[in-house]
Amino acid sequence: MAQTARIVGKVEYRGGDGPAVEIREGPVEVSLSATDATLSWIEEDVHGSAAMPVGDFQRYVREGSIRLDGPLRAEP
Repeated sequence: MAQTARIVGKVEYRGGDGPAVEIREGPVEVSLSATDATLSWIEEDVHGSAAMPVGDFQRYVREGSIRLDGPLRAEP
C-alpha cells in the first residue's frame, strides 16, 4: 500500500549509471520494500517514477527533504 508524502527539499535519484536527477517539489506516493523506495508523481500530464535504496530514502526523510503524511510503513 502506497503512502503519501511531499518533496520539500532537494531529492535526487540515479537512473542506472546516468547522472543524478532531481525530483521536483510537491506531492508524491511512496511504496517501500525491504530494499527500495519507489516514489511516483504526476507533473502536468506526465507520470514520473523513481526508485532509490531505502537507506537513501530514510536519509531524505531524516534531513527533512521528504515529509511523510503519517508513519513510515513497509510493504508486506
